[in-house]
Amino acid sequence: RRSSDLLVRTRCACVLEAIFGATMAATGFRWLRAVARQPAMASLGTRSQAAVGLLSPSGARGASGTSKDMLPGPYPKTPEERAAAAKKYNMRVEDYEPYPDDGMGYGDYPKLPDKSQHERDPFYSWDHPDLRRNWGEPMHWQFDMYIRNRVDTSPTPVPWNTMSKQLFGFIAFMLFMFWVGEQFPSYQPVAPKQYPYNNLYLERGGDPNKAPEEVKNYET
Repeated sequence: RRSSDLLVRTRCACVLEAIFGATMAATGFRWLRAVARQPAMASLGTRSQAAVGLLSPSGARGASGTSKDMLPGPYPKTPEERAAAAKKYNMRVEDYEPYPDDGMGYGDYPKLPDKSQHERDPFYSWDHPDLRRNWGEPMHWQFDMYIRNRVDTSPTPVPWNTMSKQLFGFIAFMLFMFWVGEQFPSYQPVAPKQYPYNNLYLERGGDPNKAPEEVKNYET
C-alpha cells in the first residue's frame, strides 16, 4: 500500500512539474515575441523601458492588490457623480455621503456611521459571520478600529450622563462621610485585658504565701 501511495504522489509531482514548465515556456515565448516586435532601430532607452514593461506580465496582478474600481475616485461635485459613486459602492443615493473634501484624500469614499460590529445582529445570516458583513458591502474607512476585538460603540443600558452623576455623587457622599468621621470620632468601648491565674498574680511578682485578691472583669 505504501508503494502505491508513493507511486501516486510521484505521478502527481511529475504532472504538476510538466504544467509549470509549459506555463513558463508559454510566458517566455510571449515575452520573446514582444521583444521581436520592437523596432530594430530603437534607442537604448526605449529598449530598457520595453524590457522593464515585459517583466510584468499583462493581465495579472497580485492577490493582495486592489483593483482600480475599488479605489476612491475624485470627490463627486454633481448629482450625476454622486449617483455614480453610490452605485460604485453598492449604496443608495439617499444613503451615500462622501467625506468632506478637505484635502485628506478620501475622494468619493462613503462616510459610514462610526458604529462597531458589536452593534450588528449576531443571529443574522451574514456572508462573513466573523466580521458581520455581507459580500459587496462597503467597509468603514477605519474598519480595523471597529472590529469586534476593538472599540465597542454599543449603547449602554444606562446613559453615560446618568452613570457619571451616580459615580461622582457616590464619591462626593463618601468624602463627606469621611470628613464627618474625622470631626466626630467615635470608638467602641473596650474592656480591660483578661488574664488567667488571677490576672497572672504570681507572674507579676505576687507573694505566693498570700491569697491573691479576687479579680472581677465584669459585674453581674
